[in-house]
Amino acid sequence: MIKDAGIVIAPDNGRVIIRPYIPADQSRISGIVARVMALSESAAEKELKKVMQNFSGRHHDFEAVLERQFEVVRAYMPPGFVPSKARKFLIGGYFIGERSYESTALFNPSIVAHPDQSGVSRGSLRIIISLRATGEGHISALAFRSGVVDRYGSISLDTASRFACTAEPKPNTLYDKTCFTGKLYEMGLENNCSKQITEPLPVEFTMDELQNEVNTYIAGHSPLTPPDRLTCEKVLWLARCNYEAAFDPGSALSERVLFPFSPSEQNGMEDARFVFFKGDDGIEKYYATYTAYDGRVILPQIMETEDFVHFKMITLNGPAAVNKGMALFPRKVNGRYAMISRNDNERLFLMYSDNIHFWHEAVPIIDPLYSWEFVQIGNCGSPIETERGWLLLTHGVGPLRQYSIGAALLDRDDPSHVLGRLAEPLICWEDKSRSGYVPNVVYSCGAMVHGDMLIIPYALSDQQTAIALVSLREILDKLS
Repeated sequence: MIKDAGIVIAPDNGRVIIRPYIPADQSRISGIVARVMALSESAAEKELKKVMQNFSGRHHDFEAVLERQFEVVRAYMPPGFVPSKARKFLIGGYFIGERSYESTALFNPSIVAHPDQSGVSRGSLRIIISLRATGEGHISALAFRSGVVDRYGSISLDTASRFACTAEPKPNTLYDKTCFTGKLYEMGLENNCSKQITEPLPVEFTMDELQNEVNTYIAGHSPLTPPDRLTCEKVLWLARCNYEAAFDPGSALSERVLFPFSPSEQNGMEDARFVFFKGDDGIEKYYATYTAYDGRVILPQIMETEDFVHFKMITLNGPAAVNKGMALFPRKVNGRYAMISRNDNERLFLMYSDNIHFWHEAVPIIDPLYSWEFVQIGNCGSPIETERGWLLLTHGVGPLRQYSIGAALLDRDDPSHVLGRLAEPLICWEDKSRSGYVPNVVYSCGAMVHGDMLIIPYALSDQQTAIALVSLREILDKLS
């Protein structure tokens, strides 16, 4: 029933991004700048020439990168400080570094139809594969590849660009007051301090407006009590966890890297489960549930995009929005948003909500049943609607923490009703691919159907990605 598409997406340690380098002790900045300024003009130009020779061919518009970073550190320089162009670029170079973001692994993929289908031959489909990229510092980012699946199920991927770039945060993102205050209360911050900060805010507010209210509160309550200080810090922390970021629209999809921005993501953005969502109002967009990880605590979040250029990241709220592995249905079910989750780290749950950002209900629907899933069962991406029901790919964890991919079929009108399950795994590790970043693991964050073919991109030992093709009719026959 399983056919190998003959594609492996492997990590490449030659792909790098530029990241800011600001010393933890920011008093060092002026000293570094002073050393650059102490160089003669000819020495500064010589040093810049070496920098350009070594790095300009590895990044788009490298001079602009250097100039932008100079502007970042300009605030640490004396008023009226106007260095030469060469010194300006050179100073910028001392406060950036290259990061190998995918040198270790490209894994945990999901797949969706590309928003641009122009020029694609009849019966073919342009696709996007999202990937969890792990490299230096074991920090996880999101990367992308594009390709085409033809009418016969043959898949070809576009050649990845040699360049890579990160998104730029959008200044003054708009925040929804209802969502924001709801999350504050959920965090245990329903107190006089948070109320006085948020009550004057409009229905939609910016970071600048929020910061002004925090500053006003601090000024009127000096000295701050420790609980109020913590509340002010957490209010701003939550705002930084909800943000928007955008890429240069001219960049190739394979160049775009969503690298962690917020404090909740500082150790990684993990396991994005992308789905193309069609709303009852006719609006179509892509959502992806993912796990933000700060090195100690995980935070379930959702991102949305219409074009894979502009992204909006939002925390998920409510007592049911917990743990990893949440996957959104591609449309509302019986007039409500629906999600598959694993609230207790062991079973699969079905959740409903009237608001995509708030989740209060969770009902268990699938328990571990077979030996290859005795430890726990989870989903492998969003449910896929078929004429026979919702096809849900699952993962099971067995002895020695082996991960396998299975499948279940849920009723279309009542997804809490399980119509069938595979007694044996659909995909297991093989000897040739069992060793890697995490051994004995196969894992997917989302599949799709094209014609009568189920396309499953999946990770091999959490290191690289392969693609399996399965007859939709055959798997549904086994589940019905």
